[in-house]
Amino acid sequence: MKTASTSRSEQTRRFIIETAAPIFNKKGYAGTSMSDLTTATGLTKGSIYGNFKDKNDVAIHAFRHNIELIFDFFSKELKTADTAMQKLLAYPRGFRKIHPMVLAYGGCPIVNTAVEADDTHPTLRKMSMDVLNRWKSGMVSLIEQGIVEGVIKSTVDAANTAEILIALMEGGILLSKVTGEESYFLNTIDTAEKMIMDLRRQQ
Repeated sequence: MKTASTSRSEQTRRFIIETAAPIFNKKGYAGTSMSDLTTATGLTKGSIYGNFKDKNDVAIHAFRHNIELIFDFFSKELKTADTAMQKLLAYPRGFRKIHPMVLAYGGCPIVNTAVEADDTHPTLRKMSMDVLNRWKSGMVSLIEQGIVEGVIKSTVDAANTAEILIALMEGGILLSKVTGEESYFLNTIDTAEKMIMDLRRQQ
């Protein structure tokens, strides 16, 4: 049974994570200071350290929170689709829906973290890789399901196709964010949709 103090502690931890998540996403691990976190949360450094070991601990939980938001969103999008083809198309459709929010949030947490952590933060780099592998695995399963259903060509290389689709969608978001030109995002999403439609087996 949870005590009132335990519940308050969990609420405080959740508040810190949810407040810190967009800050780390926008400023990165190196660019986010403890003063950024104390200012945003209104808590003292001691209060934050009373709930987390250090800034690194906060960053890891913040990244997990950001990833949960993304996967929860796409999980709901995929549930609205029936066939494997429709579920694959739910990815570019979903990115169209959340693109303005992603930009306001500072970009996609997956690619933001992966780029910064590549040579600087082994733990976050591994977490980013795990997320990409999880996403790729899900798309490979959908493509293979489509082949079994007879709606996707049997000659399609599921792993290769999943990698290209992910690179297209993530790359479009990154370049759109960096340049401020939405055309990067729109062109890559259009290309991803066309690529998925081209997977269809001719009846």
